Amino acid sequence: MSAFDDAEICRGILEALPNGVCVIDTQKRIVLWSEGAERITGRPSFEVIGHRCIGEPLLHCDHPGCEWCNDDCPLARAMKTAHRADGLGFLHHKAGHQIAVHVRAVPVHDEHGFIVGAVGIFEGQAQEIGSDQREDGRRLQGCIDEVTEVASEAMMQARLRETLATFAEVKVPFGILCLRLEGLAHFRASFGPEAAASLLRVVARTLEGALWRTDYFGRWGDDQFLVILNGCREQALGAVRERLHRMLFGDGIEWWGERRSLPISIGQAAAQPGDSVEALVERVQKSLDAASGHAQGAAAAGGDPPSSS
Repeated sequence: MSAFDDAEICRGILEALPNGVCVIDTQKRIVLWSEGAERITGRPSFEVIGHRCIGEPLLHCDHPGCEWCNDDCPLARAMKTAHRADGLGFLHHKAGHQIAVHVRAVPVHDEHGFIVGAVGIFEGQAQEIGSDQREDGRRLQGCIDEVTEVASEAMMQARLRETLATFAEVKVPFGILCLRLEGLAHFRASFGPEAAASLLRVVARTLEGALWRTDYFGRWGDDQFLVILNGCREQALGAVRERLHRMLFGDGIEWWGERRSLPISIGQAAAQPGDSVEALVERVQKSLDAASGHAQGAAAAGGDPPSSS
């Protein structure tokens, strides 16, 4: 008898993989949640074993257009078609932000050939961190925002000037987005500065996982983030804006025993020939103010306070 016929040894191999491994039964209930899955999502196995992988906010983003939010997710598709299924989706990290992941799912058969479940292997789409031992220049004084640990407003100002200069010289298109957490001052007054800081960090982590490696983002005032989208033409700017808005919609924190969140408004502006930093920022702020007015109107119509949910 081979050592690999031992089920515990095979299970140990799955547990040791750096990628996340999730096994479900035919009722779509999770029966195995590997150490890699725990590391990627921040959720220990005892919190997810026995839960259904479809339709529960524990795992999936529950946003329109996300293929993991319905019965046609890769795991369900693998069982339905008896073939491998791949897909992109989002997982809720325990800290509150969302993680973009790529999943590969295959059906699991018993000794008679019947499908008894599916196994999914998923990996985060975060940027690789090199082993270079050089000092991270962003850590220099004033380059990093102390609350969120992303680029500071001063750093974003410098990056915006640089990107605009490149646009003027070689006409590489780019656009910017400005995001505002509506009601952050009231949220801070109601729940304290640490709650506000935690919410800002959650939004920063979602942005970090959602943007391309060629993009830049950082703080832009107390309640705002600025995103620079390199290579993004004006026609594509709206689609990126909507995608980020859908992702950020689910962001929130657990505070005082309840989930707290804030509505987020997003303004957009594309770089134009002859632009200055001031003109570009003015346009994105006007777009943000218009989006903010729409969000506040929707909140008022719904009767919900803007500070929490």
